[in-house]
Amino acid sequence: MKSRAGRRRTPTHRTGGAASCGLSEAVRWAGRLLCWTLAAAMLGAAAEAVLQPTSGWWGVLWRVPWCLTPVWGLTWAVLRKREKSAAGRDRDEEVPEEFGEAA
Repeated sequence: MKSRAGRRRTPTHRTGGAASCGLSEAVRWAGRLLCWTLAAAMLGAAAEAVLQPTSGWWGVLWRVPWCLTPVWGLTWAVLRKREKSAAGRDRDEEVPEEFGEAA
């Protein structure tokens, strides 16, 4: 079996221009923030359910990631839409006719 440790992941498609490079980087960061915020929200909810802390600050703190999740989700969606528009792919790709037939 071949090891993948030394291989770098490269995108399967290239978008043109230096502006799209910054935009795709912003999309990646927004997606990462969305994932990590959602993970923190779930961990906080689990801690709330299992440990049931009584501190006053905890009641506010565990809700913060849940409030940030829709913000990052919308940010990611808007940036992703702009990235697709900049690449000229804002419409759904054409599906070949043979894909419409049942197997």
